[in-house]
This record gives sequence, C-alpha cells and structure tokens, in this order.
Amino acid sequence: MRLYIVRHGETDWNKKKLVQGRKDIPLNEYGRHLARETSYGMRQYQIDLAYTSPLRRAKETAEIFLKGRNVPVYTDDRLVEMGFGVYEGIENSFAIDDCPINTLFKKPEKYVTVEGGESFEELFARTGKFIDNVVMPQVNSGKDILIVGHGAMNCSIIAKFRGTPLDKFWDGMTDNCQVVKLI
Repeated sequence: MRLYIVRHGETDWNKKKLVQGRKDIPLNEYGRHLARETSYGMRQYQIDLAYTSPLRRAKETAEIFLKGRNVPVYTDDRLVEMGFGVYEGIENSFAIDDCPINTLFKKPEKYVTVEGGESFEELFARTGKFIDNVVMPQVNSGKDILIVGHGAMNCSIIAKFRGTPLDKFWDGMTDNCQVVKLI
C-alpha cells in the first residue's frame, strides 16, 4: 500500500524557463536520461499500476520509468497540468514587472485566475476527485501506485495529503523526475 508521485522529466521549455501549463511539450534528451536514472533507483519498489497526465512529457516519463516492467499505465485527464491561460509560453515571467502570473508562483493565496487559466479551486477539485475516487480505493485494497504528473498538479495532490495551506502550496514543488512517497 504505497503511493508515489513523480514530476515529468525535463523539457526544452523547462530549460528555457517558459511557462508550460497545458502546452503539450515533449521531453528533451536530458529529461529522458532523468527518467531512466530515476527508474533504476525505483526498481526495488513494487508498483502495481500507474496513472499519468495525457500530456506527452508525463506519458513518456511514465513509459521510460516503467520500461521492462509489467505495469499497466492509465491516462487520466484530471492529471493534466494546471492551466496558466494566456501566459503559457511566456519566457521568464519573473523578469516582467507586475506580470499577473507571478502572483500564482509568489503569493498563491492572492492569485486571481488569469484569462483562460484555471483557479486553485478548480485544480484542487479535479485532482481531489481523482485521488478520492480512483487512487484511494486501490491503495486501500493493497495496491502500490505511481502517479506521473506536473509541477502544480503534483503540488495540489501533495498539499491534499499533507494538509498544506495555499500560501505554502509551492513547498511541495519537486525537481524533474523527483519521486515523493505520499503513503
């Protein structure tokens, strides 16, 4: 009965400090390398099934991570990254004074959803339903589960398990391919 969550491997957009959100960006070669390295470290752990975001960077990370293991991998739309709206693709938003998306990262408790973006309430609702309705019944039946997702999406799940307040939301942020054991 274990639950692991891992953030996808590096992409060129991560490297360039571009806000990715729901843009479907593939892993770069270093991201694939990170996934392979992480998989070696996790070989000793049982994983019965895995869930991944539908975005390529997460799906590919899961495929690399579980290569050679007979582990079913399911895609679920509720694991897609948080939507950052019109700011997806912007480079180094922190270099832009008063860029509204920066509030999301610096003071999440004061964030006002940007045009085309997703609110924290929406993010918590969809990931919470996924955990409550899909993951926990399987964990409670003895399954060991892996979730492969994204920075903000993973932070929402980590916050649910740790009871993290919104002003500390980003305390759950991990590096690419870093694994967190939640249960």
